[in-house]
Amino acid sequence: MNYNFNEIEAKWQKYWAENQTFKASNSSDKPKYYVLDMFPYPSGAGLHVGHPLGYIASDIYARYKRHKGFNVLHPQGYDSFGLPAEQYAIQTGQHPAITTKDNIARYREQLDKIGFSFDWSREVRTSNPEYYKWTQWIFIQLFESWYDLEADKSRPVSELQEIFAAEGNTRIKAACDDDVEDFSAEVWNKFSSEEKQRILLKYRLTYLAETEVNWCPQLGTVLANDEIVNGVSERGGYPVIRKKMTQWSMRISAFAERLLKGLEDIDWTESLKESQRNWIGKSVGAHVDFKIQGTDHKVGVFTTRPDTIFGVTFMTLAPEHELVKEITTDAQKEEVEAYIEATAKRSERERMADVKTISGAFTGAYAEHPFTKEPVPIWIGDYVLAGYGTGAVMAVPCGDQRDYDFAKHFEIPIKDIFENADISEEAHSGKEGTVIANSDFLNGLEYKEALQKAILKLEEIGAGYGKTNYRLRDAVFSRQRYWGEPFPVYYVNGLPQMIDLEHLPLHLPEVEKYLPTETGEPPLGNATDWAWDTAANKVVSNDKIDDETVFPLELNTMPGWAGSSWYLFRYMDAGNGDVFASEEALDYWENVDLYIGGSEHATGHLLYSRFWTKFLKDRGHLKVEEPFKKLINQGMILGTSAFVYRLEGENKFVSKSLIDGESVQPIHAPVAFVNSSDELDVEAFKNWRPEFKDAEFITEEGGAYVVGREVEKMSKSKYNVVNPDDICEDFGADTLRMYEMFLGPIDQAKPWNTAGITGVHSFLKKLWKLYIKNDQFEVSEEKASADSLKTLHKTIKKVTEDIENFSFNTSVSTFMICVNELNAQKCNSREVLELLAVLIAPYAPHIAEELWSKLGHSESISTASYPEFEEKFLVESTKNYPISFNGKMRFTMELPMDMSKDEIEKTVMADERTQKQLDRRTPKKVIVVPGKIVNIVG
Repeated sequence: MNYNFNEIEAKWQKYWAENQTFKASNSSDKPKYYVLDMFPYPSGAGLHVGHPLGYIASDIYARYKRHKGFNVLHPQGYDSFGLPAEQYAIQTGQHPAITTKDNIARYREQLDKIGFSFDWSREVRTSNPEYYKWTQWIFIQLFESWYDLEADKSRPVSELQEIFAAEGNTRIKAACDDDVEDFSAEVWNKFSSEEKQRILLKYRLTYLAETEVNWCPQLGTVLANDEIVNGVSERGGYPVIRKKMTQWSMRISAFAERLLKGLEDIDWTESLKESQRNWIGKSVGAHVDFKIQGTDHKVGVFTTRPDTIFGVTFMTLAPEHELVKEITTDAQKEEVEAYIEATAKRSERERMADVKTISGAFTGAYAEHPFTKEPVPIWIGDYVLAGYGTGAVMAVPCGDQRDYDFAKHFEIPIKDIFENADISEEAHSGKEGTVIANSDFLNGLEYKEALQKAILKLEEIGAGYGKTNYRLRDAVFSRQRYWGEPFPVYYVNGLPQMIDLEHLPLHLPEVEKYLPTETGEPPLGNATDWAWDTAANKVVSNDKIDDETVFPLELNTMPGWAGSSWYLFRYMDAGNGDVFASEEALDYWENVDLYIGGSEHATGHLLYSRFWTKFLKDRGHLKVEEPFKKLINQGMILGTSAFVYRLEGENKFVSKSLIDGESVQPIHAPVAFVNSSDELDVEAFKNWRPEFKDAEFITEEGGAYVVGREVEKMSKSKYNVVNPDDICEDFGADTLRMYEMFLGPIDQAKPWNTAGITGVHSFLKKLWKLYIKNDQFEVSEEKASADSLKTLHKTIKKVTEDIENFSFNTSVSTFMICVNELNAQKCNSREVLELLAVLIAPYAPHIAEELWSKLGHSESISTASYPEFEEKFLVESTKNYPISFNGKMRFTMELPMDMSKDEIEKTVMADERTQKQLDRRTPKKVIVVPGKIVNIVG
């Protein structure tokens, strides 16, 4: 009776789907457990074997928790808004919705083949109007909220209006724009409705602002910092420039301290927490104002080292700083403008990372030192960022290396303000133990004391104050793309107004083309019906815009992270049309117990999800402060690429071992054309592309062309992708699942090797054969042997520990040892094999279901209780004693472990083998070490 894996897997996948085996209930007497994967973007390429790694790990854990008596929520969906579908639409004219639907169908087919225990009744797609209705609703909640710094929470804007009407804004401590002016209640109450709206916009948690953004001309959109790598767009590798645009932004900076503190309460890796800490970038110091000579302007700076203020010899502003154009002298104008233009071509990340290039321009203007009143030259430099702090720094070259290098490069004086510090070659950046000198009232003080005294003096003269600063900046929330959530916003006299919930979702309009308009507006500018009729509460033709009852709608769409920032809560109640999730469902499931996904989302999705969760809790929609209790970042499965080597300037390829100093160009070749001996199918390669059809191949003596091999990221462009469908077809999904776990620790990168999969497949065949007798499925009802029970319980103990520690790779090894031992013991006992089927079910669910069914069970194995480890089966009741004569072992005797020394001696001496060895001699002594040895001397 053979192990027909294709038939078995198709059978049980059908059973699970028809019976909704893994459908979770929103109420249960069982404890809840919520397991979630970072949902995939459904690309046209489909899944390769690297993608399911995290899904398999989470599925093992979800199935394990079900066996342990938990009500498990394990859903799946699709992050289905995104650039690739839009790029395809631009190239082909096909609507992104069609592309996305087709891609999702392909993904679902692939996921089903691997046998995941997903609750598909809760599937979400971020591009579905029924879903993004609630993304739009959350945006409106943010718009209708402000952040109270005293209460340290979000509050409704309606309450802020009441405060303004009663007492103005002078006493309110709120997260708001820097340019908010003080006003009294009397003044507020005299403002027009429009004036009030403009002021409130400076307090709202989502607001319109002209900001410096990362603009990608080729993609026609703004990119977040985490979407840029080495100065180019992560998708497509296109150049990114800095540009000022009016954008929707989210006031995530208001939550900076809570985002930091919250890291202490969640079970994430320290490296991931550190990534977020660095991104948030808390620093404590002082705000200092420098007056600009000859003007009424002041330049504010944030510094962590106010104790070094007497070392200031120049100031540096970000090239984008709002005062640069105003203060630049005519003589310096041309140089400054050229520098600003050059800086616009560099991304912020590039500017931060490039510490070697020193560049800048002198504005011709001077500031006044707050204490000495000496003139301080004002420069611009691209190492200062407009969005961090105030976009200006007080430069202390003796204490900061970048300032030091800048000063040396431009021959700016360097003033030494430290006792016993050598600054002849580099800046002295040390703090502890540093004594201040040449600094008036700070002379002789060490760092901490000098810091506090400097702040007090600045506050005394009205030139500054102590301050905590964060690197975290408000998140730009606009994208100039088509395929994203439309904003539920229309404009009255240039001011944003929200569409009421009862009229949501606001659907994406149809457009003729998906590119920006000829006037540079986003793609939604191509829509002919994109105006809001406030009387009829519906979208109407643009021709009807009269700015009385019909108004223009927002043309930008939301970014890719909008829908993924809250999707975990929608899974809890995915079909609810009245609220984003019911109070009962939210109270029951709370948040995600185990989240698995890539570390590349550390400062993007994971931060934004935490922000939105805290906000929704503030406004009473959630009871939890954090979205994900425990997070595991799965490593990457790497591909083994194949390379052919073309001689420079020729259509001639040389086998790897024959290169011998020749100048060659390595070219990726499809791994499907290469056998296990690294030999290329030359004819297949020639027919692959027209340019290779007439290529010449210099081969080894036997006629083989040997390729080069290199382990690198699995990617369609590297032709090293392995399709999981092929593995499932040839070896089965259970083999794929166990092999992916067997490759190595879940959190580490590991290379894929198809050759190694046969070992795991052979193991499953051996497992199957344990249940077969005389070519029929048959198990013995007799009691299992002590050895078999010992093997089973040893395995239960180890596998349980491994699952709890997410050490899935060592579990697979343990199963292999177990099956080998049971095979050697000729174990066919139901007592052992029934529990073994349950034990392996999380890893290889299809074969486990089939075995369970054949064992006589009518319900799914997923309902079976997890095997309990019993220590007694590992306790040895007997000991196989080595019996030695004068130190030489002659035979062994199995004796009870609880036998006394005297009894052991009597039993051994009475044995006929002992008497034969002694040959009538009387031994001098008998040494007995209970539980170890018996040695007869003489």
